[in-house]
Amino acid sequence: MIKVIGIDPGLADTGIGIVRGSGLKVHGYAYGNISTSKVDPVACRLEQIYTKISRVLADEKPDLMVLEDVFSLEKYPKSGIVLGKVCGVLLLAGTQSGVSLTEVPVRQAKQILTGNGNATKEQLERAVRSTLCAPTPIRPFHASDALGLALIGLFRHNPRMP
Repeated sequence: MIKVIGIDPGLADTGIGIVRGSGLKVHGYAYGNISTSKVDPVACRLEQIYTKISRVLADEKPDLMVLEDVFSLEKYPKSGIVLGKVCGVLLLAGTQSGVSLTEVPVRQAKQILTGNGNATKEQLERAVRSTLCAPTPIRPFHASDALGLALIGLFRHNPRMP
């Protein structure tokens, strides 16, 4: 059995999802969110994300960390730069904890989980909830996105899959 942590990066909210399982079978899951305040300077917010994710990695000791890859929208180029900063501290925390890391582009994650690379957050959440047999909606959406990334890591770890 392995433990995979998925992370949906964001400066205001970083989603965290953890799945335990083997092959295509999930034996347990947990999720949460790291929130930072808009009134704090960016550097302080990045430090908060780094500190909290480092604590989660130390406590959970995952075998694999799957991070949503950085993307940028042409309309909002500055958001891609900020997202890159968040991903940087997350990658640093993962590397320092000794966990194996991989990054998955958001469209690829949506395609794998829903069959549609342009799926909405609602569609992705429903797919993740269905896969986990979760009885209630998984909120916030950052957490369901992170669980989806963790599921991809679990499924790809299956030695029988290509």
